[in-house]
Amino acid sequence: MDVNQGRLRSDLEANATFGAIGAPNGRGRTVLAGTDANREARDALVERLEAAGLEVEIDAVGNVTGTWIPDDVDPDAAPVVSGSHLDSVPEGGIFDGPLGVYGALEAVRAIQESDVEPDRPLAVVCFTEEEGTRFSGGLLGSSVATGRRPVEEALALTDDEGTTLEAALSEIGYRGTGRLDASAWDAFVELHVEQDSRLEETEVPVGVVTTITGIAHATARFVGETDHAGTTAMGDRTDALAAASEFVLALERAGREYALADSGTAVATVGKCVVTPNATNVVPGEVELGVDVRDVDYETMTALLEGAERTLERIREDRGVVTSMARELDVEPAPMSGRCRDALHAGAETADVDALSMHSGAAHDAMNVSRVTDAGMLFAPSREGLSHTPREWTEWEDCAVAVRTLAEALARLSTSGDGT
Repeated sequence: MDVNQGRLRSDLEANATFGAIGAPNGRGRTVLAGTDANREARDALVERLEAAGLEVEIDAVGNVTGTWIPDDVDPDAAPVVSGSHLDSVPEGGIFDGPLGVYGALEAVRAIQESDVEPDRPLAVVCFTEEEGTRFSGGLLGSSVATGRRPVEEALALTDDEGTTLEAALSEIGYRGTGRLDASAWDAFVELHVEQDSRLEETEVPVGVVTTITGIAHATARFVGETDHAGTTAMGDRTDALAAASEFVLALERAGREYALADSGTAVATVGKCVVTPNATNVVPGEVELGVDVRDVDYETMTALLEGAERTLERIREDRGVVTSMARELDVEPAPMSGRCRDALHAGAETADVDALSMHSGAAHDAMNVSRVTDAGMLFAPSREGLSHTPREWTEWEDCAVAVRTLAEALARLSTSGDGT
């Protein structure tokens, strides 16, 4: 499959100008969903999709789809789809998301220019608000496309200023109609930068994802007594922050133990701390902690969270604080389809590159899509594992190699129906 590296690079370089920020190291961008920068990125994508002969559709939450229907192919046949997202985190990098969108487009163009005769349509998708920086907790567009979130609920989501997603999309001209239905797809494959350093360390050019990790988010709360830091004796204190500190260390210790005992994929993190009243000369009276637990094994996630509950009980008894924990997010791990994995491995073999089987420690739209149809995921190397930063970087040759593998896999999925 003849992938045009120069054309791919040109697309990604152009996309990097939308929302570009000054950065002392690397190249950064801030492209939040529903902003002017997002409109510019979407406009450029639609222009390129149409230039490649793809029919563009935009659904009610702004998901953009470009479909190529080859001659003599039934337009109603279930398509093989690839894509990702164009939105970013604040001051993010230029590859996270766009490589998957423009890599999918370049893969379709490569198939168009080859002697492959697909048996079904091929489509490129750009999901809305994958990062969750402005609206929702992430994976918004794919959650609607897979029926996990109603359209009306998604459109009613608001940002910090009270602007709804519906208003933001209308403002930039991307409040479409209908609902993209991912369950009608024959298969979906997402290309993404790895966001870790396993490929770089092993010097393997592409990674085929086996499972996308499950994610649980919870808020642990500690309520003690607010007191004067100078006049309250150490033995008379009910310090909520000291109690919370025990919890942080216990959760870290449990995460390490499960990672060592199992496959090394379990992680447990406290990444957020809100202290009240948060004054140097006041014994803290209340603390809220943001807890993040992930693993490819849901039983391990459950065990870590149950252990966290027991830790809270012990701290409550030992320190006299009131404790509680509420879960806000509980997403099970998402195994990738064997059919798509086989197609990606075969694609790598045809492209004459090695492929490493690996899990994903970050959530991606393929996670949602895997609940309703066959889904696969391909990783390209990330320099030093950096992501969500202007220092994020994937060599242009590595991008092209990954897209070549993707193109071979999409060709197989669209011609044989089984990826072999």
